[in-house]
Amino acid sequence: MYRAVRLLAGRNALRRPVDRIEGVVLMTLSAAFGLAVVIAAIFGVHTYQSQRAAAADLHPAAAWLVQDGPLDGGQAHVVGQAEARWRTPGGAEQSGVLTTAFAPGIADAAAGARIQIWLTRSGQPAAPPAGQAVMIVYALVAGLAVAAVAAMALLICYALGRLVLDRRRLAAWESAWNLTGPRWTTRR
Repeated sequence: MYRAVRLLAGRNALRRPVDRIEGVVLMTLSAAFGLAVVIAAIFGVHTYQSQRAAAADLHPAAAWLVQDGPLDGGQAHVVGQAEARWRTPGGAEQSGVLTTAFAPGIADAAAGARIQIWLTRSGQPAAPPAGQAVMIVYALVAGLAVAAVAAMALLICYALGRLVLDRRRLAAWESAWNLTGPRWTTRR
């Protein structure tokens, strides 16, 4: 800390006011990046906790297909559906349409097959919850994305600040050279 203060405010005949301004800008942007990293970490933890809470609201259940499930055909992005029956967490029997997005096990299953599904508290089918490792990866990616966006924004601010300060430096140098230059040259 002492070194940073000495760098910014110390006496040096070669340090121009523009150099001190650049130092202050650099220190401010560094502090802003530290704050952005803390915010990114908080965002990552919040993402993880919200995914855990969503997964905790799901309950495993068994469903029995009323009709044959859709043919897989090797196309994972095509959503198929089949009619099925299941018991809600309250014990009531319910029937409806299951899709391969909510119950991947219905693909190529025969009528009467028992398929594992996940139900919300209200008894509606939901997509299977992500595993612990996947939740951690999602949280890390979310936190890193926030930190990367903040870093890019701060780098752009620094580049723009450097551009402005470099123009001031060049203008001051040119002004000083216009005063000193004629004394150094013999041409008239």
